[in-house]
Amino acid sequence: MTKILIIDDDTSLCELLGDYLSSHGFELDTAHTGPDGLAKAIDGAPDLVLLDVMLPGLDGFGVLKGIRQKSQVPVLMLTARGDEVDRVLGLELGADDYVAKPFSHRELVARIQAILRRLAPVNQAVGALDLQPERLEARYHGQLLDLTAAEFRVLAVLFERCGEVVSKEDICQHAFGRHLQPFDRHIDIHVSHIRKKMTEVDPAQVIRTLRGVGYQLITEQA
Repeated sequence: MTKILIIDDDTSLCELLGDYLSSHGFELDTAHTGPDGLAKAIDGAPDLVLLDVMLPGLDGFGVLKGIRQKSQVPVLMLTARGDEVDRVLGLELGADDYVAKPFSHRELVARIQAILRRLAPVNQAVGALDLQPERLEARYHGQLLDLTAAEFRVLAVLFERCGEVVSKEDICQHAFGRHLQPFDRHIDIHVSHIRKKMTEVDPAQVIRTLRGVGYQLITEQA
């Protein structure tokens, strides 16, 4: 059974989410403070974390930083509606996706299922890049890239269509199961992180940007 950790100081919301997610076959754990949530995210080995931004003791961004120092577990941020700063900062720190409060329970389940469904693309290797989806690992020139789950999925979409120009809308749909919203920069942020981690291994630029169109992964065999 898939285990989800909810880190939110709103106990009533946690109870409602717990009942709803349990009815969809998920196992639930909760934490109501930042430090407690961070400890459970590291030691409890959840399959996915729902993380609120506003938390006592340590805010959601601090919790996310702590999680990313130890784990690449998928993290879905719960942000205030319309607060673009929180969304962008969460993605910059390694969040996989976000959903704005107030949200429908159906939308939340759809986002969770999309993240989990896309954790295991087909095993592939081309040129210097090797994807190992069973461990959410990518190796470049034999060196392990420290990718988040979201970054891995974005790279996997580009890899599956290696040599093609892939629009940000297509990347968003295939990696996260949703349409790209206006002014949404999370695909750009993930690609920027992937590029940085790849150039630390080899400075050659293998992800090409076509402004206003999308991205293209180029390898020796493309």
